[in-house]
Amino acid sequence: MKILFISRAYPPIIGGMENQNYELVRHLSEIADMKIIANRRGKKFLPIFLPYVSIRSLFLIRKFDILLLGDGVLGIVGFLVKLFYGSRKKVVCVCHGLDLTYPFWLYRRLWMEKFIPALDKLIAVGNETIRQGVKRGIPEEKFVFIPNGISPNQHIGNYSRSDLEQIIGEKLEGKKIILTSGRLAKRKGVAWFVRNVIPRLAENIVYVVLGSGPDKNNITSAVQEKKLYDRVKILGYRPDEVRDICFNTADVFVQPNIKIPGDMEGFGISVIEATTCKLPVIVSDLEGLKDAIKDRENGFLVESGNAEAWAKKINELLADDDFQHRFGEKARRYAIENYSWERIAKRYLEEIQKVVEK
Repeated sequence: MKILFISRAYPPIIGGMENQNYELVRHLSEIADMKIIANRRGKKFLPIFLPYVSIRSLFLIRKFDILLLGDGVLGIVGFLVKLFYGSRKKVVCVCHGLDLTYPFWLYRRLWMEKFIPALDKLIAVGNETIRQGVKRGIPEEKFVFIPNGISPNQHIGNYSRSDLEQIIGEKLEGKKIILTSGRLAKRKGVAWFVRNVIPRLAENIVYVVLGSGPDKNNITSAVQEKKLYDRVKILGYRPDEVRDICFNTADVFVQPNIKIPGDMEGFGISVIEATTCKLPVIVSDLEGLKDAIKDRENGFLVESGNAEAWAKKINELLADDDFQHRFGEKARRYAIENYSWERIAKRYLEEIQKVVEK
């Protein structure tokens, strides 16, 4: 199978979609013949990258069985390939969520009504992504759900609580650590969690927030409002090793997403990465997080915005160290069996082959 893959978001740029595109390419390349064209310079380069790749793909696609697009924004590229080649060349596109819900009127008019529906198959990273696409007029039969993948041994390591103490800069004896890691968008619910859940928890519980993003100032304001300087540690963006230390030494990982109009969680790969380090996770019963976490199988789902339910579930987990350890082992096994990139890449190839054969 010869695949031409195009990505507008690719490392060294940092982000969930960037990592997903990279890992997908890395593992698909082991079982298919792939050529990659990627934007490695970020969003500012997109106005140049889109026309460049649109023209280049029209010539390159003749040598390939199929065009695979890294997200829906590239739908215009696939549309042009279909316009020039018709059914002779197939186009498959990965859809993450925001690439279907972006509210700008021109994007809705062109991408959602014309470009993306013209493609042969849409691979959604979450079932909520499919629901949002159908809601916007794309036929459900265009979609197939394949979750994001993980590399089971990428983050796990032999770290100790003293390593975490060096990062935070204080002793943590007798403390319980709750962790959130990832891009700090408003939908992640971190500011809501600080204001409404942390005050309901015991004084010995410390909330570590790792990452940066547009909602960081709101989170900082929440800490100041509630005077939680000693109980909430906002570490900002840190290297991968720091994230891995946190994954391996915290007690519970939380992702308390809230509903934000026009924004959504496509899947939530951070929560799966946390489970590979045997870290119990609690997430909101919302959007793509429901695809990543199966309640009591590899984590726990809690009603979004219900502060009492969140505090109760956290207290239950932190009260039983043995259960934490046993459940952490179980969650890691679940991640390996269901989300390893080797399995996910094979599912991608199977769907791609179906499209080509059809």
